[in-house]
Amino acid sequence: MKRRDFLLSGLLTGIVLSKAARATPAQDTAQGHIGRSNSLTDVEGLSVGQSQNTNSRTGVTVILPDQPVPCAVDVRGGGPGTRETDALNSWNLVHRIDALTLSGGSVYGLAAADGVAAWLGARDRGFAMRKVKDVPVSPIVPAAILYDLDNGGDKSWGEAPPYRALGVDAVSHANRHVALGTVGAGYGAMAGRLKGGIGTASWVTRDGYTIGAIVATNSLGSVTLPHEKHFWAAPFEQGSEFGGLGVSASRIAPEDMSGTKLDPQPRANTTLACVATDAALTQDELKRIAMMAQDGLARAIHPVHSPFDGDTIFALATGTKAVAENGRALLVAQLGSIAADVLARAVARGVFNASLPPGMTVPLWSTLPTHH
Repeated sequence: MKRRDFLLSGLLTGIVLSKAARATPAQDTAQGHIGRSNSLTDVEGLSVGQSQNTNSRTGVTVILPDQPVPCAVDVRGGGPGTRETDALNSWNLVHRIDALTLSGGSVYGLAAADGVAAWLGARDRGFAMRKVKDVPVSPIVPAAILYDLDNGGDKSWGEAPPYRALGVDAVSHANRHVALGTVGAGYGAMAGRLKGGIGTASWVTRDGYTIGAIVATNSLGSVTLPHEKHFWAAPFEQGSEFGGLGVSASRIAPEDMSGTKLDPQPRANTTLACVATDAALTQDELKRIAMMAQDGLARAIHPVHSPFDGDTIFALATGTKAVAENGRALLVAQLGSIAADVLARAVARGVFNASLPPGMTVPLWSTLPTHH
């Protein structure tokens, strides 16, 4: 072979190898995708039920697994209201739950879990050390509440708040469809000065694990930039799932609280969420995911975790996909990071889809000008 031909052959070979080298990383780093319904129920084994009382302007959301599942919780807000969260510590006796309840109504809303527990118990779904004739099981139903008592609805219920009945209605109608916006626990919610609501989103990783989130956003903080329609969560939007406006180029002063409930004064609030995966994780691993998922609220709401919020995130795993012992910690880190992004998207989707309950007159995201 002549020297020129040899050099040309080597050059062509180098080009081919270079193209192959560039193609390989693209295949190795192939990304995941949104789940089929872009909702919490893309996680196999979960259903969601929602019920609301239009007169009282409040509601309940129930997450119902097909089978008892491990669950953890992380509370970051300064004014939480919860039930059975102590039971979710891994050193305690019961390591699985039968359902989760998110409710409006402040302390009254905790009664929603009573209705859910009664419904489950009547169907022999719950914890028991041993089966004894005519002794009911004990359904494990952790719950958290948000404050929507001063949203203008009729709360003159005296000794008969509606939440137990709402809990029964929600769990009895649980299915794979998740409605967004002004439904369930988000029915009377406010996200800063905008109408809040129920949001949900999902992601399927390139390795086939699914992560979903559902959130009732009733935050003191704003979900949009001051004087703009752009969501804080914009960098994490997939397609145009909450308007497709993209990322704002604005620079925000640290003390600018426009659009929050600090303008004109603080009010009781709280954002409640559940993140879930089909990975077979332990309670301790789920605790870390719940903690990491709190970053999703920080990416979507400003400010967040204030003394006036009771921000609470549950994390559960249906365990339908096995996890190898080698690399578990790395998987938890990956799923926790994704859970935060998915939750940020869910917050924005809930506000994006919000509508006004009868008689309620507050701003909607859909009616905001681009700059206001």
